[in-house]
Amino acid sequence: MNSTPFAELADTFHQRVERIVWCSAATIDRKNRPRSRVLHPVWEKPTTDEPFGWILTGRRSHKAKHLAENPFISLSYWDQQHEQVYVDAKVSWQDDDAERERIWNEVKSRPAPYGYDPAIIWADGITDDFGVLELRPWRVELYAISDMTTGASAKVWRSDA
Repeated sequence: MNSTPFAELADTFHQRVERIVWCSAATIDRKNRPRSRVLHPVWEKPTTDEPFGWILTGRRSHKAKHLAENPFISLSYWDQQHEQVYVDAKVSWQDDDAERERIWNEVKSRPAPYGYDPAIIWADGITDDFGVLELRPWRVELYAISDMTTGASAKVWRSDA
């Protein structure tokens, strides 16, 4: 399957993730087994052909322990219109306090339900347990049931890295 420049997928990608909001996220646990949960990533609108986003989460969560062993995550968005977004990404912790505060405020400033006030989870603000996972996708796929019925292929972007 050929890779499509992200710039050609970006508008549809952002429309879908901002509408669907929640996704299923899978990591590999410490016994090398898959583990999934529902998460709420927030994506930046980059000026380059490299998508990236954030997951606000606890630094001592199960997913944090899983990602310490294997820093890859797979995200799956789906809605009742049968439009899907799949994201496979490498994650890393954002440890710069100024950047964590910028991301906190960015998430808080976005319209609901895509944006939200992180203080509903972290009432004490940006503490040691407040974590920001940076998502650096290596693969993004967009597909829909309407593509299947017309024989259209999924649109896939892959990183050169």
